[in-house]
Amino acid sequence: MMKSESKLPPGQYESETFYRFGLTPFANRFPRQLDQVVFEITGDVAQPMSISEVFSKLPRVEQTSDFHCVTTWSFKSLRWSGVRFSEFYDKIVKAKALPAEDIGFVILRAQDGYRTCLPLADLLAEDVMLADQLNGSPLTLEHGAPVRLVAPAHYGYKNVKYICGFEFRRDNKLYRPSGFRFMDHPRARVAMEERAKFGPGWLFRFLYRPLVKPTVKKFQQAMRNYQESKSR
Repeated sequence: MMKSESKLPPGQYESETFYRFGLTPFANRFPRQLDQVVFEITGDVAQPMSISEVFSKLPRVEQTSDFHCVTTWSFKSLRWSGVRFSEFYDKIVKAKALPAEDIGFVILRAQDGYRTCLPLADLLAEDVMLADQLNGSPLTLEHGAPVRLVAPAHYGYKNVKYICGFEFRRDNKLYRPSGFRFMDHPRARVAMEERAKFGPGWLFRFLYRPLVKPTVKKFQQAMRNYQESKSR
């Protein structure tokens, strides 16, 4: 697969590997349900609901985009397949869950307990997807199976793996991040180098980069342990 010709954003370097990566407390956490996609829709909605027919009801799309981890590594030219978040919101959430007209934020929840939050306006961008395939194959456990969020304009910690819940809110007052608050920027836009809530983005390049290798090692070992436990 040919790499994209796009330039890397400020402070990023190109990785040859698309790592399983994240906050280290989540290295040993895995999704409970892999054989069925079920989304919980809650929050400021008239009809909270569980829904499982998203991928059969919406048109499939493909896109090729780059992934940018907040710790400064990037992987280029990932080919995702799934459904657009905007289609999911317009044709399922608005039609069936009946959200308030002034929804401003969405708290995104994963099967492993991870959560983050993004403005609804950012999630409605054309390149934001709910993806169940990567490079022509079903998502693997390493990269978010059964479904993950793909939001290329935002750092990886907003691209939730194992996504299972959407809490639609007028504001983000009830939101509590999975990590330290200072680490979680409300938007985490790559182009603006919004790496953390406070402080200049360039400073966090030097704070985060030494963490890459030990974090990769921890997640790789956790994956091996998980696979061994399943093969017994």
